[in-house]
Parts: sequence; C-alpha cells; structure tokens
Amino acid sequence: MKALSQRRILLGVTGGIAAYKAALLTRRLVEARAEVQVVMTEGACRFITPLTLQALSGRAVRRSLWDESAELGMGHIELARWAERVLIAPATADCLARLVQGRADDLLSTLCLATTAPVLVAPAMNHVMWAHPATRANCETLAARGVTILGPDDGELAERESGAGRMLEPEAIRDALAAHLAPQAGELAGRHVVITAGPTREPLDPVRYLTNRSSGRMGYALAAACVAAGARVTLVTGPTDLPVPDRVEAVPVETADDMHAAVFARVEQADVFIAAAAVADYRPARRETHKIKKDEAGSNVELVRNRDILAEVAAARPRPFVVGFAAETRDLETQARAKRIAKGADMLAGNLVGVDRGFDQPDNALYVCWEGGDCHLPQAPKTRLAEQLAQLISQRLSDAQTPDSTA
Repeated sequence: MKALSQRRILLGVTGGIAAYKAALLTRRLVEARAEVQVVMTEGACRFITPLTLQALSGRAVRRSLWDESAELGMGHIELARWAERVLIAPATADCLARLVQGRADDLLSTLCLATTAPVLVAPAMNHVMWAHPATRANCETLAARGVTILGPDDGELAERESGAGRMLEPEAIRDALAAHLAPQAGELAGRHVVITAGPTREPLDPVRYLTNRSSGRMGYALAAACVAAGARVTLVTGPTDLPVPDRVEAVPVETADDMHAAVFARVEQADVFIAAAAVADYRPARRETHKIKKDEAGSNVELVRNRDILAEVAAARPRPFVVGFAAETRDLETQARAKRIAKGADMLAGNLVGVDRGFDQPDNALYVCWEGGDCHLPQAPKTRLAEQLAQLISQRLSDAQTPDSTA
C-alpha cells in the first residue's frame, strides 16, 4: 500500500482483551512498509508482552512516562512530533474517556495531548459499555474534535456475548489508516455539488408541525467533505442546530415544497446532486390559520403526498450525477437496490435506522450501490463516511466520463 509506505505511525495499545490483535495489526502495517512505534499502557502489558510487539515492529516499545533514558531528551515530546498519525487500537472505554478529559498521567495520553498529528481510535469493549450514554457522548466529543473513530464491529465478543463493540479486524484498520493518509483534496475540483440535508417541517397550524428525527449530520458532513475535495457546494438545509461548514453556501428551508423550489432553482447548474435530506413524504392537506384547540381537534388528519425531489431531479434532462439516500429498518441491501432503480439515481447510500442507530448519532455505517456494483462502508464517524462517499462519487464520475476503450 503506497499510502502507508515510509509513513510514521504511532500505535497505542490499551488494556483490553483485543490487545492481542495489536500483534497482527503491527505486522500488517510493517508489511505495508510503515514505520511503527508502539506505545503500551500498563493495562495493555497484562494482555500481551511488549517483547512481542517489539519483535514485530523492530522498535523498542515505549511504556512509561518515567523512562529516565528516554525522557532525558523529553522523549514524549519527540515521539509526539515524530508521529504522522496516532492510531490507538484497541481503544478501551477508559481510553476514550481519558482522551475526552485531556488526561496526561501516562505516556499515551500525554502523547495525544502533545501531538499535532491526526488521531484515530479503534474502540473495543463490551456491547453494553459501547451503548452507554457516557461512551456515546465521549465518541461524539472526540469526533467533533477531529478524532477519527474506526468501528467497532458487530459480532462475537470475548465474554461469549454478541453485539457492537468488537474491534475491527487488523486488515480493516490498516485499510482505513491507508485511506486516511491518501490524498483527497481536488477529487471534485471544479464541480458544483448541490446537497440537501436535515428534516422538513410540515405545518398543521401556527404551533404544530409534522417532522422526523433527522439531525442533518450526514448532509452537513458531506458538504464539508465535498468542499475539502475541491467542489463548490450549495447546501439546501431543513431546520437543524448544526453550524454551516466553511466555504459552503447554505440555503435554509422549512417545508418539502420549500426544498423542492430551492433545489430546482439551482440544480440545472450542478454537476452532482446529493439528496441526503429526510424529506417528509406527506403534508397536511390543510394548514389551519389558528392553533387547533383540544375540543376542536378531530381524530383524523388528512394528508397529501409531497413531490419526490430525488426522482424528479433524476428524471430531468439534462441532469447532474444523482446520489440518493435510503433510511431502512430492515432488508437494507434489497431495499436500497430497489430504491435506486425506482428513483432513477446513479448511486444510492442506504443505512439502518432505529433506536440508537442512524438518527442523532455521530457515527453510522452505509451500504452504497450503483449500476453494476456496490460496497459496504463500515461503522465510522459520519465525517469519515462522508469523505469515503465523496471519493466514491468522484470515482464514479471519472468512470462515467472515461471513454470505453473497447468501443
């Protein structure tokens, strides 16, 4: 892997049973010609010996902030400046909490405070610990600070239970690190991308409306990722509490009709249209002028269908490259493939939603399909998924514009 060759990776290993996977991860990184410096916590040394990782990395493992020979030259600062990436795998629940708190009472936590290198973490813990609100809040805080969270996977755990919390396999972590190091800027240079994000609100009366649980995070992350890839981005956004990313033109809307009008006023000049918004399928047939009183309200509200923005953009001629989204509660791949065809989209990204999944979460996983191909983007922060999706869009655009050599 060219992206890892000669790159300086500081691998932090913390005290969880998944520490045994750090041996294979070290081997895979070295095979890719990365320079690997392992830093272990005291707890990690109870699960795997430093000698093992020293033999695999070819470097003495660092363990203590109080190593007199290393710290004679302020070794922790030297290491922090040496690293091009800091990768912590496994990252326990305690490790995530310590990073959030900015602790600096051991070598690894001190390095993370002292480095300017991007930090990536691969969580590994019991599924109940992963689902705990404190852990979820910690992950959200770290993601907001720019830390990349890799995984975890869903599967069998060491305690013979099953669920989300299993550390990604070493090969997946290696590939994610390589992708993080690969150059991305300029992939969409010169393109105009129109993105919809967030929910819509369909008024019943002056104080009530129909809406959904969309936070807008995926659409906003896509806007930032497309700007980073060189695109000019217009974000047509329903009501959210999110800050507009830098260099993004935001067009605030409220209803599905508002969003429809805003999109079609701009999409003719777009190269790419990404429909990430959760647009209401229906709206009340009648909007009351005054607040509906309890004694006036009936048991039924008549609804009418809203226009299908995704399908209409896809049906227009000429039209941009069209990317849709599908939020499903089951049969994700089947539903996503069917929706892509039904809507006429060039690409569709599907995700599972439900309790503690999809909506209002800092991370997600996507199934992406297009004509003749598909792929899975594993659980990751939405910011990372947005970068990966922007890369896929860029690749599909390039493929569509490359003449068939066999023609």
